[in-house]
Amino acid sequence: MIGGYAPLTPSTDGTADVTDSAGTPTPAEPDGPAGDGEPGDGTPKRRWPRWTAVGCSVVVLVAAATGWWLYRKLDSNITTDTSAEAELRRYEKERPRPGALGARNILMIGSDTRAGSGNRKYGRDKGTQRSDTTILLHLAAGRTSATAVSVPRDLMVRIPSCRTADGTRTREQFAQFNWAYEFGGTACTIRTLERLTGIRVDHHMVVDFRGFKKMVDAVDGVEVCLKEPVNDPDAHLKLPAGRHTLRGEQALGFVRARKSLGNGSDTERMDRQQQFLGALVNKVQSNGVLLNPAKLYPVLDAATKALTTDPGLDSLRDLYDLARSMRSVPTEKVQFLTVPRRPYAYDPNRDELVQPAANALFKRLREDLPVEVVPDAESDDGRYKEDEPEAEPTPTFSGRNAAEGVCS
Repeated sequence: MIGGYAPLTPSTDGTADVTDSAGTPTPAEPDGPAGDGEPGDGTPKRRWPRWTAVGCSVVVLVAAATGWWLYRKLDSNITTDTSAEAELRRYEKERPRPGALGARNILMIGSDTRAGSGNRKYGRDKGTQRSDTTILLHLAAGRTSATAVSVPRDLMVRIPSCRTADGTRTREQFAQFNWAYEFGGTACTIRTLERLTGIRVDHHMVVDFRGFKKMVDAVDGVEVCLKEPVNDPDAHLKLPAGRHTLRGEQALGFVRARKSLGNGSDTERMDRQQQFLGALVNKVQSNGVLLNPAKLYPVLDAATKALTTDPGLDSLRDLYDLARSMRSVPTEKVQFLTVPRRPYAYDPNRDELVQPAANALFKRLREDLPVEVVPDAESDDGRYKEDEPEAEPTPTFSGRNAAEGVCS
């Protein structure tokens, strides 16, 4: 050692070896590969791997933040109806028992309110509203089928005493079904339906005119076929005969028109509504909406803005879980029918139930038994004796399924 420093000795690879204090050469650590950015190589340190990692992290964070923002936006679109739930709790003892485990009954109400943006063109807002369309959707346990049952607005029923918007109570009375919504809103409609059918309603959804139009627009319209031209100023609908893709205003006019299409009856209008909804379901399932985020978002945005639901369905997660559970239901098992009805004996402009067919339908829905719908000419209208053993053939009801569409 000279002056405290170990002498250098040549090495066989051209580098210098450092000798220790005992004179034993110690190999010097070679420089790293040229350009690797290690100290001592004389080149600038390369930072691209680090910047790539940082960039990827930023992209992930932005995507996550965007996704969270979209989720919160859609979630906040939904209006929650807490008053109906509170009113129904007051009458829990009189309500039917819950149905089969896993099955769900959802009451869908189309409100004819003229209040709110985009609804005033359909008439003067008198501060009241009635249920323009009421459909009980039964989802079978295991989601093997979905059965949508229309309840005529003019069906004569026993409406219980209900709490009104100003806190007063109506008297129990025999009146047409859609008056229940005018008397006491959703809670009164649910109680009336439950008394009529013995079926417990698990959830409810209310949609108005404007919301319906936006949902149809979100899927780029629904195709319909008209055998004859239509000119209905009340429904804002004027179309020639033939095949049409209806959007927004025209779609609403098609499902609302009454006097200018068919025989002018509410029964035929309900059938047309069922056909349209079936075509809408078919389109959503067939054009990849549920699997394409770019197509799904506008549909979800329109749907969530249109809906007023009970607290059990008032979040995007709840609605997504519901939609996901229905995704596996074949379109031919998405069925539409109207409760067995006929003109009311004392007023042909009103309806009454046909028995025992109506009770046969309600019983099958309560017990989550299969419901089979067939064209009107093939239906036995659910006729069978209720004390017959279950081994008897499944009764059939007049209706259609989503696979048929409107142009079938």
